[in-house]
Amino acid sequence: MIKYSIAIVDDEEIIRDALDITLSDQYDIILFESAESFLASLEQQTPDLVLMDIGLPIMTGIEALEILKQKHNDIPVIMITAYEDINMVIRSMKIGAFDFILKPINLDILELTIQKAISSIALIKEVKILQEKYLQDNLPCFIGESKNIENVMDFINMVSKSSDTPIMILGETGTGKELIAKAIHARSPVFQGPFIPVNCSAFPEDLIESELFGYESGAFSGASSQGKKGFIEEADGGTLFLDEVADLSLAGQAKLLRFLEDGEFYKVGGTKRYHVRTRVVSATNKKIDDLVDEEKFRKDLYFRLCVIKAEVPSLNERKEDILPLAKHFLHEFNKKFSKTLKGFSKDAENHLLSYEFTGNARELKNMVERAVLISKTDRLELDKLKGAPTLINDTPPLDIKQDHKLGPEGIDLDQLLETTEKKYMEQALEFSKGNESKAARLLNMNHHTFRYRWKKISKK
Repeated sequence: MIKYSIAIVDDEEIIRDALDITLSDQYDIILFESAESFLASLEQQTPDLVLMDIGLPIMTGIEALEILKQKHNDIPVIMITAYEDINMVIRSMKIGAFDFILKPINLDILELTIQKAISSIALIKEVKILQEKYLQDNLPCFIGESKNIENVMDFINMVSKSSDTPIMILGETGTGKELIAKAIHARSPVFQGPFIPVNCSAFPEDLIESELFGYESGAFSGASSQGKKGFIEEADGGTLFLDEVADLSLAGQAKLLRFLEDGEFYKVGGTKRYHVRTRVVSATNKKIDDLVDEEKFRKDLYFRLCVIKAEVPSLNERKEDILPLAKHFLHEFNKKFSKTLKGFSKDAENHLLSYEFTGNARELKNMVERAVLISKTDRLELDKLKGAPTLINDTPPLDIKQDHKLGPEGIDLDQLLETTEKKYMEQALEFSKGNESKAARLLNMNHHTFRYRWKKISKK
């Protein structure tokens, strides 16, 4: 249970003491007899809510409110006034006061007003507590309350002490494997070096060698005249993250193994030997042990990459993390879309807790993003979440049939083929919600080939 803090700013001691006695059982109370002392205290601590008298001596409550809102616009302020001066009330509300109450203070009205103000900042407070706990020093980390995530963080802190031990991260799509790799890098002795992520499934077999190791000038047709650094050289002194490493071709695996043996490599088309020191963290969502047994992944490379191996639990295996994560994403998209949603309705929370997340935290994030974008209420309701897109279910039929007949004027066959290919690829990506591997299956293509051709054709 979160306990909120309230700053009471009033020059009358009897008022301060009475409010302290009334509210201290439920809230952390901080008392100030002047606006000056209250504003000075903000350097050390910021309250969640402020109760401030308008008629303060020297600096008035209105003047203090103006200064406070310039530095801490998110803190709700309830103004206290001994008489209902409508002009003063309007001015304070324009500056940003949350509400006002009259003296003598009606405690029932005061409590209702405080609860309304607290409700307006509850989400921000919850997310702030989570961020302070899990995102210390702005390091990449996980947000959650489960034992599984505690174990993940313990693992990160343990393996980060080494600067060169290879690590393999296993887990379903969307579980945050790259986030773990970034967290390991950020806490390691090489944190000042580069973090270079490489999606091994994004490159066709004939390009992966030049992408990883680079190439010399004139190495092949179309090569840059200056040559090119590869990802491995870019990662010198830091961390190389090989995502979807199980998708590497056997030829690519052999070249990577040679580098891992001694840290040396040759660029494509070159004879100069290069040596770099980089930590290799790899990841896959496939059952890599089975691939080794099926001889689709080299056993010797597997042993080199898996000096330390970790498995990331799916979101369905850590249900207690769903709501903290959802509130974190809600706060994030509130800021992105300039919304003021205060949280989730009870039905929406129950839906999230019972939902099967096939896309894990990534799917939850996408679901919340769309729901926040289309929501028009102060809380995120169930119907907005249900309208959010999820991962593809079944393979839908493609239907872009068009009969092109050759006339006497002829046709541009290359352009026709390219246009047709682009249309099919666009529709496949639409059906698969942007998942290129699933889009490739819809077109009966290898996903390496799909990504290469889509990257090439989409630029035109």
